[in-house]
Amino acid sequence: SALLLFISIMTMFMSGVVAIFEYDLKKIIALSTLSQLGMMMFSISLGLYELAFFHLLTHALFKALLFLCAGILIHGAGNTQDIRSFGGLSLNFPLVTACMNLANLSLCGVPFLAGFYSKDLIVELACQYSWGIFVLLMMFICLSLTVLYSVRLTYLSFVGPYGGG
Repeated sequence: SALLLFISIMTMFMSGVVAIFEYDLKKIIALSTLSQLGMMMFSISLGLYELAFFHLLTHALFKALLFLCAGILIHGAGNTQDIRSFGGLSLNFPLVTACMNLANLSLCGVPFLAGFYSKDLIVELACQYSWGIFVLLMMFICLSLTVLYSVRLTYLSFVGPYGGG
């Protein structure tokens, strides 16, 4: 159980850090999935099997929406996956922007969205276990990394300056 806890935290941390420095849209979304799988394994390491399955189901729904939006953006941006060449797409794709932002907010665990209910329960119950401050600190760092790469993806895709050629 302690080994699974360590591996899950390292999976969340490493995939979050790599996602921050990645520019390929599909790779960012895939690394995000890997990070959330680490969150599910973290939940399993605490003995919260049903909660891990609940997070799997909610995650599958908003992740599918993210991949659908990514496909539309890739097609609309001239078949490129490089988010540096996107920029300002919110004007051309307002519905995709709204859907992708909704899915990203759910991924970050914003209250009253699907991801909040599973992720918040995992965080609350993890805080009740006595694994030590290091485990809790790493969990919160990994959650912060999720927010960081989601905000970066949104900014570079929809808000930032157009960088394509």
